[in-house]
Amino acid sequence: MIGAGMAQGLAFDIAHLLAGSLVLASFMLLYQDRLTALVKVYALHALLLSASVAWQAFVQDAPHLFITAGIALVFKTVIVPLALLRIIRELGIHREVEPVVGIGATMLVGMALVALSLVLMLRVTAMADALAREDLAFALSVILLGLLLMVTRRNAVGQVVGFMALENGLILAATGAKGMPLVVEISVAFSVLIAFIVIGVFLFRIRERFDTVDVAALDRFRGEQR
Repeated sequence: MIGAGMAQGLAFDIAHLLAGSLVLASFMLLYQDRLTALVKVYALHALLLSASVAWQAFVQDAPHLFITAGIALVFKTVIVPLALLRIIRELGIHREVEPVVGIGATMLVGMALVALSLVLMLRVTAMADALAREDLAFALSVILLGLLLMVTRRNAVGQVVGFMALENGLILAATGAKGMPLVVEISVAFSVLIAFIVIGVFLFRIRERFDTVDVAALDRFRGEQR
């Protein structure tokens, strides 16, 4: 009994460590002021997601989640970051990230969102499994921080990274809640991949037409001053 309890406690601790590390990586995304560093931190973000999903697969005895972890490892940790770095290089985008508000203010808002996520989710899921409810709280934090990254970055590439970080939070939530059917997981992964390809083509078209991917500059082109 004691051995089983210790093993269960260790499983919880590792799961929380991985999910908490994903939240920390989300804050690292918010802190970055250069596009290349932002993309590299996103690769770390995706790597932590892959490790978290793999651990959930082990804890839940759900082999299909290992496939999800593999998809995240290959596409999100390797292919997507390399493609983003190529977009940055091919478009000749300036390397600085241009936030709508200061980094300090963004970090404070991020901490408030994490606190809100923990309070809200732990109350709403009070009757759920302990591991699931705490992982869901972390997942909601990752989702909100990804959304914050999207709305506080002027550059389209930064907004794409925010969207992908948000989607990582959705996957963490799905696996923490005993996973999704494998078919759904695969369809979501490939849908995101296709969407990313479309976004890449879209960015190239923007650069070709307007010579910039700065959202504020595009608004000024349309006559909308910020």
